[in-house]
Amino acid sequence: MTAMSVGLALIGLLIAGLLAWIGLTLSRRKAVDTAAAHHEVEAAAEQVRRQAEEDAAVLRSRAETAERRAEDVRRTAEDRASEVRRDAEQRASDVRREAEAEAQSIRDDLREQRLEMERRDHRLTEREERLDEQHRGIEERQTELTAQLAELSRRGQEIKDLEDERRRILEGVANLTAEQAKAELVAAIEDEAKRHAHATVREIERQALDEGETKARKIITGAVQRLASEQTSESVVSVVHLPSDDMKGRIIGREGRNIRSFEQTTGVNLIIDDTPEAVLLSCFDPVRRETARLTLDSLVLDGRIHPSRIEEIYERSKGEVAELCERAAEDAMAEVGITDLHPELVRTMGLLRYRTSYGQNVLKHLVESAHIAGMMAAELGLDPKLCKRGAFLHDIGKALTHESEGSHAIVGAELAKKYGENDDVVHCIEAHHNEVEVRTVEAVLTQAADAVSGGRPGARRESLEAYVQRLERLEEIAMHHDGVEKVFAMQAGREIRVMVLPDAVDDIAAQVMARDIAKQVEEELTYPGQIRVTVVRESRATEVAK
Repeated sequence: MTAMSVGLALIGLLIAGLLAWIGLTLSRRKAVDTAAAHHEVEAAAEQVRRQAEEDAAVLRSRAETAERRAEDVRRTAEDRASEVRRDAEQRASDVRREAEAEAQSIRDDLREQRLEMERRDHRLTEREERLDEQHRGIEERQTELTAQLAELSRRGQEIKDLEDERRRILEGVANLTAEQAKAELVAAIEDEAKRHAHATVREIERQALDEGETKARKIITGAVQRLASEQTSESVVSVVHLPSDDMKGRIIGREGRNIRSFEQTTGVNLIIDDTPEAVLLSCFDPVRRETARLTLDSLVLDGRIHPSRIEEIYERSKGEVAELCERAAEDAMAEVGITDLHPELVRTMGLLRYRTSYGQNVLKHLVESAHIAGMMAAELGLDPKLCKRGAFLHDIGKALTHESEGSHAIVGAELAKKYGENDDVVHCIEAHHNEVEVRTVEAVLTQAADAVSGGRPGARRESLEAYVQRLERLEEIAMHHDGVEKVFAMQAGREIRVMVLPDAVDDIAAQVMARDIAKQVEEELTYPGQIRVTVVRESRATEVAK
């Protein structure tokens, strides 16, 4: 309010000065202009007065705004101070509670440690007391042992005296000296030792046979477990996908000339049916089928299909298949660690990339057999490289079976010998199906690796129905014999276990039954590998305690 009063006083002084100036000015003017001048002065004075009132109102408004702002600032400061004070009090309370909790925890820990120390002291005291008791017991036992030793020494001397007396009596009765009796005793002991040694030798031989079979199973099982191979998925039909069904008409050609030319050139049957956007290639020879597939893929991609173009693409595809085969052989060699095969053997091995045996890819079978033979050779302390080489090449003759006369084992051995393989490897190849008598351990390992690779579950494909029928027929053949109680076809049909009644079948009859069952299986069934027939005769002796 003081600032407003000062402003009003200043305005009054300004107005008074202005009125004095106006009066002075009016007095100097002419009389004729007195009325007009007086009117103008009044208008100006009114205007000045209004301007002064407006300025005063603005100043009052600003003053009020300043007061309100000051009041807001004051209230804000008070609120902030109150909030800071509350926060400080809260923090102080939290710190105090944490300090109290930590102090309580420390007190609890100290109390627990004190109790633990008291328990340890108590246990140590009890242990010392037990040790003292044990020490007293040991001293008493030592005293007793000393007395017993003295007694034993006395009795030993008595026994020695009695033995001397007995020997003198025996010499007098038997008319033999001690040396003569010793000689007769040594002879008797020698006879007993010889009989015992003979029995021991027989027991050792039996244990060696049992342990040898167990170790062989362990070695083969370990090799199979360490080997990771894929399941068979080969087929005699290849599917070629087409961009559209319109391509089928172009493949057939006018009056079927293209399809006839394709089949005559490739030697593969081209089957066009209702399958959308696909045709089938059927051929027993996988190499020809793959060549035809590449030829048809190139023709479809090119779009120009006519007899001369078919022959041109076919010749080019043959070269591609040859390159693929050689590359597959090199990859297989690298996988088994063989780098020094003759180039002609490499080319022949590559042909096995598209050969199958009971659905199992032959080249993959050779790689798998090489790994198995190498692992078993390492277990037996043999040369792994030689065994792997023999197993890797043992089926190379399958690439030439249709070109040369004779079994694949003999043909493969001749080919390997022709291109510089050593005699041990050649023998592994020619003897892996017992067409030649086995002479080396490496050849035996090659046979084992071949059997394991071909006999593992999933290696070779046969239809589920044929598989089930074969297992059922195996059990039927065994059940038809007299005295059979139960039959189990096991190991995926590789073994038949026949449980017989011990009262109806003796040991000799069990051997005869096993041979008869094996002979009947050989005559009636067709199967890969071997089937073991095991006749189990269990003898039980039962008595009743009354």
